[in-house]
Amino acid sequence: MDLVIFTIREDELCVLLVERGNEPYRGQPALPGGYVRPGENLDEAARRELAEETGLDGRRLHLEQLRAYGDPDRDPRGRVVTVAYLALGPDLPVPVAGSDARAARWEVVEPLVSGTTPLAFDHADILRDALERARARLEYTTVAAAFCVEPFTVADLRKVYEVVWGVSLDPSNFRRKVTRAEGFLEPTGERRVPEAGRPAALYRRGPAKALSPPLLRSGDQVSR
Repeated sequence: MDLVIFTIREDELCVLLVERGNEPYRGQPALPGGYVRPGENLDEAARRELAEETGLDGRRLHLEQLRAYGDPDRDPRGRVVTVAYLALGPDLPVPVAGSDARAARWEVVEPLVSGTTPLAFDHADILRDALERARARLEYTTVAAAFCVEPFTVADLRKVYEVVWGVSLDPSNFRRKVTRAEGFLEPTGERRVPEAGRPAALYRRGPAKALSPPLLRSGDQVSR
């Protein structure tokens, strides 16, 4: 089992990596993960591995199964099939390594998916798949709010889309779309007073899971 855990730190999309403490790939960065224990289901194993390897509480995160990976040569020790999980959370803390990991840290995603920084096993492929899944989830679901600490402003939410998609968005079009999407945002009735500019309305995540209508990356909310 492997875990792809995304958060946004200092306006950068980051993923959690561990430094492998054992062979193969000893000392190299990798996604956190491990083996499923007898009597565990996959979700339970994912939450346990998350806690053991990083000290993070999986109940704070959006957690979903990504897909299975089973290429014959993905692990030099022999045939190993892994089920990868995708997790999303708002401004997660600095992790604490444990188990067979020597260190755990947040790394900016872009150098990893571009191949500038190599990862152990086939973890770069898993990371690229997870990134595309996260980007697609933002189009069709309300999961973007999982990156926001409540209460949040529309500008906070827009920054999530910009960071994950890697594009600039038109503020007016974005506001119109997300505030009209049924069940996406619930106003708190309060406002955040910035150091400069007008106070901004505060929201919390609404009950909707699907985003209707969808917010497509190719739509007119993207700044030209």
